[in-house]
Amino acid sequence: MTPSTAPITPDSVGDRALVFRGATILTLDDGGTILNDADLLVVGERIEAVGPQLAVPDGTIEIDARGGILMPGMIDTHRHMWQTAMRGYGADWTLTQYFVWYYLEHGKIFRPEDVYAGNLLGALEALDAGVTTTADWAHGMITPQHADAAIDALEDTPGRFVFGYGNLHAGPWEWSTSPEFRDLHARRLDGKGDMLGFQIAFDVTGDPTFPEKAAFEVAREMGAPVTTHAGVWGATNDDGIQLMHDHGFMTPETVYVHSASLEHDSYQRIAATGGSVSVATESEQSAGQGYPPTWVLRSHDIPVSLSMDTSVWWSADLFSAMRSTLGADRSRMHLEAHAQEETVTHSHLRAEQVVRWATRGGSQALGLDHAVGSLEPGKKADVVLIKNDRSPAMFPILNPYGHVAFQAQRADVHTVLVNGRVVKSEHELVGVDLDKARRAVDESVEYLRSTLGEEAWQQGMNPDIPESTVLDNPYTYTDHRDASTHDRVGDQV
Repeated sequence: MTPSTAPITPDSVGDRALVFRGATILTLDDGGTILNDADLLVVGERIEAVGPQLAVPDGTIEIDARGGILMPGMIDTHRHMWQTAMRGYGADWTLTQYFVWYYLEHGKIFRPEDVYAGNLLGALEALDAGVTTTADWAHGMITPQHADAAIDALEDTPGRFVFGYGNLHAGPWEWSTSPEFRDLHARRLDGKGDMLGFQIAFDVTGDPTFPEKAAFEVAREMGAPVTTHAGVWGATNDDGIQLMHDHGFMTPETVYVHSASLEHDSYQRIAATGGSVSVATESEQSAGQGYPPTWVLRSHDIPVSLSMDTSVWWSADLFSAMRSTLGADRSRMHLEAHAQEETVTHSHLRAEQVVRWATRGGSQALGLDHAVGSLEPGKKADVVLIKNDRSPAMFPILNPYGHVAFQAQRADVHTVLVNGRVVKSEHELVGVDLDKARRAVDESVEYLRSTLGEEAWQQGMNPDIPESTVLDNPYTYTDHRDASTHDRVGDQV
């Protein structure tokens, strides 16, 4: 066998087996096994074997992985993919300004084709960065046609996805109980297996009448997990957690996003009911949902996964998520210690843990741990090779977890497999149409820009203090207000 020297395409692989040779392998199995100078054999959709000097079938394609790190595909448990065509537009926003733009003013002008463009670009950039599974927190589904377009984009991309249907412009008790929602699920999502999963995505405002109960009941009837933005300063708080708990809707399958401004009672309720938290550290640091909560989640032994939230603001890869999470957690520890005139002498959060959160944490949160999340025989072949012979940052590899978390980046992702299919090879996406994505995104941006007008478009990127009264609670479908919500002009402090 001759190791590959040119990009491998799905057509060139066909039905042949594929083997990675000579890698440092982070299996992310239960024991945290690391294998040095080892091989991984893929046959069809699954990992056939992992170990040194594997015997392989005749005709197997060989990839030279020496000097590289082989790890499971990364898993993002919360990304608003429909917003991706506006990448970087909100770089200087606060959370209030995000709410104003998407919730109160312009989010409602997105057409199905704009959702398609965002999802297509978001799916491709995830694969490019070694994110093989993405939970699409699709809260821009104003109509079923928007959802059809979002799913079309996911199915046009060779990744693994979980579609979280939501509509930020209507009460979840309205859209979740509609015949159109049931029809969409039956037509597009039911029975798709582990390549296209399903969640129901909505928030709980804390209204004591608990109108969201109807949506929870629909989720229970359908057997669908719920994902919800919890502990978001000024939007969702402990009242929502208590309502969910008191009505029996907190389950092990529930994913609580952010959870950055909750009281300890709420964290205890999440821990007691077995839920998990999707931490989006770059978002929490910059937008203001609260301090990135891994430091308190660890104290309650709450399972953690990582997410990027939206590339309207931030980067769109889990390398950034891992290193920002390590930095935020360790910074909190040092600040707490300094306040007590003490010194931290050992890091409690280690690089290995954040790599696990970026892989296995995601598979467990999304109910996919039986299929993906680790490199073990029998699991689906979602595999990432991090290798870059042209980069001085890729040697020596002494602590592979630390290397992934602090040194590696998107450009170092050499090969990506999803479900045994090669989707990136020799640092290039293969079998995808980037020109199609570019055309769709260009058309979407032109539509949004012309609809807003140039003055509003430019102002949106560099927002002043809004002229209109802005409520901390951004949900336009409810009149509920509580002590944490008050009329004020949104500020930029």
